[in-house]
Amino acid sequence: MLLQEKMRQAKLAPAERSVIDYLLLYPDAVKQVTIKQLADKTYVHPSTFIRVAKKLGFDGWLDLKSAYLEELDYINSHFGDIDANLPFSSNDSIMTIAQKLAKLEQTTIEDSLSLIHHNSLEHAKKLLNEANTIKIFGSNVNTLISRDFILKMRRLKKNVTISNIDGEQAYESVNTDEKTCVILISYTGENAMILKVAEILQTTGAKMIGITSIGDNKLTEAVDCVLNITTRERLYSKIANFTINTSICYLLDVLYAVVFAENYHHNLDQLIKIGTRFDTRPTTSAIIAEPK
Repeated sequence: MLLQEKMRQAKLAPAERSVIDYLLLYPDAVKQVTIKQLADKTYVHPSTFIRVAKKLGFDGWLDLKSAYLEELDYINSHFGDIDANLPFSSNDSIMTIAQKLAKLEQTTIEDSLSLIHHNSLEHAKKLLNEANTIKIFGSNVNTLISRDFILKMRRLKKNVTISNIDGEQAYESVNTDEKTCVILISYTGENAMILKVAEILQTTGAKMIGITSIGDNKLTEAVDCVLNITTRERLYSKIANFTINTSICYLLDVLYAVVFAENYHHNLDQLIKIGTRFDTRPTTSAIIAEPK
């Protein structure tokens, strides 16, 4: 849930509600004025802002203000001239559709990058490097998207598996330990199966990386580390999961890349050595041919 929605739905006293109404109506004003000036504009005592912040789960007004401005900045960035849900229209030519999808994917990558925080990525890299086993849990297309990540990681001699049999997720969750790192993928962060897995994993000591949308959700609260998916698409009134799929692919590629970079030269030499021995595909293109 986005912070703005949480603010709208919160049960607050009348004075506290007036604070929220002002923040939602004049979001830009938050950047420019002090808490005392805001209190004067909303006709409440400055302590009201602190009470509101605590009721929304923050330590104080400055934490709420920072989170609110960060969310506003995200919502107002990147997707200004393209709709993630309906990126092309019925009147567009096939080349226009191709151009718009290219723009959509480029924008999605930029948007996904803006959501990556250094400390979270560093933490995720540490969890993956220290794990003896890496397991992935997702649903539907997320399990398909993850297969390329699994293939690449296995070439680095990482033991990576995916749970893709309905009904087996609980059994696979139980059979983990503190040397297991689990990647849980859910756009909403409210998928019942994923949350059940997370609940079990909390009892086994396995470490968890959550790949999910921005804002508060149950998955974010359960995992050790969060990487956020581009959060622009509605649940079903859209053409396809274009931005969700692109964002997940990008994040998994980033995770693979940071693990690869930990032993960069060793990993590269190993891939070239194996490729030289076993990759015998013929080609007539000088561009893709390996040097002799």
